[in-house]
Amino acid sequence: MRTKLRNARTGAVIERTYRSDERLEQAIIDKRDTQYLYRDGDDYIFMDQSNFDQVPVCSKSLGEATNFLKETGKAMLISYDDEIIGVELPASVELVIADTEPGVQGDRVSGARKPATLETGYVVQVPLFVGPGEAIKVDTRTGEYMTRA
Repeated sequence: MRTKLRNARTGAVIERTYRSDERLEQAIIDKRDTQYLYRDGDDYIFMDQSNFDQVPVCSKSLGEATNFLKETGKAMLISYDDEIIGVELPASVELVIADTEPGVQGDRVSGARKPATLETGYVVQVPLFVGPGEAIKVDTRTGEYMTRA
C-alpha cells in the first residue's frame, strides 16, 4: 500500500510503501478547547475550558498562530503524549489596527493597499480607507485582511 504521511510536529510529508501484513502504531492526538489568557516571557498561557487548568505553551509550538492571538481569544490546542504540537484558531479574528498611515483625501485607486500594524504586532495589507484604531477581521489561514469589524 502506497501512503503519504505527515509529521504532526514538523509538518513534513513523506511517501512510504507498506506491505499488507505490516502493522503501524496509531498516534492518539488530543484536542482541547482553550482560551488564551496572557503572555509570560516566551510562553503563552492558555486556560483549558473543561477543567480550568492553565497550560503554558512555548511560541515555537504555536508557530504563525502567535500573530492572531488576542487575550480571551479561543483556540484549540492539539497535543500528542502531553506535548503541544499545534494549534487551531477560528477561521477569522477581530484585531485592532495599532498603526497605519492615514488615508489621503482623493486617493481612491481601486484595490490599492497599505501596510497596517495590528495590536499583536502582525503587519497586514489593508485598503486605503482603513485607519488607526479601527477593528478589522483577519483570515487566520492566509493572514489577509477580510473586512472591517
